[in-house]
Amino acid sequence: MSQSDLFAREALVVAQPKRSRWRRYTGPALAVSTVEGTPLAHVTHTDDSRWLLTKVSGELVVRIEKSSRFGQFGPVRFRFTDAADGEAGTVDARGPVKTGQLSLLTARGRTLFLTRRGLLSTEWQLTESDPHRSPAPEVLGRVTVSTIDGWLGLQQYVVVTDPRLDTSERRTVIASVVCLHLLRRPPDSSSAPA
Repeated sequence: MSQSDLFAREALVVAQPKRSRWRRYTGPALAVSTVEGTPLAHVTHTDDSRWLLTKVSGELVVRIEKSSRFGQFGPVRFRFTDAADGEAGTVDARGPVKTGQLSLLTARGRTLFLTRRGLLSTEWQLTESDPHRSPAPEVLGRVTVSTIDGWLGLQQYVVVTDPRLDTSERRTVIASVVCLHLLRRPPDSSSAPA
């Protein structure tokens, strides 16, 4: 399966893998699969500021690097690089509620916004312009989060994108959903999701 095959699908699921409540978990932080449940890729973290998105075969797809100024109070930027060390996009999160809106920049320079519909909403909309301004922009995709294990609080994100997005734009969207999860549930944190 080539990288373009991985991101050719209009719907994917990014989820925390199921695990035992009684044993320490040492597997990947997140798994990317089809809606039917076929595993396609994994996300592992190497340290507090770097993560790797790899296919199930082990082939690197995207490196994700996080940088922030002023700790948790300042803006956060995630930078994506592909296996050939080429720029693959960025995500910026600003404001007191960083999960309210993510600003995406694809490898080809297209700006997209992933915006939460409301403070308590479980859905984010993907648009080409800020949805808080008039006129309302066309929705190019949706990300819906749900809890798949109430005891452990495991999260699942269903990502549905418009067929007009190309594979590089879908790659940026999937990587941004990984970033959204990292902002909501930082590694080694026991805090509730934002």
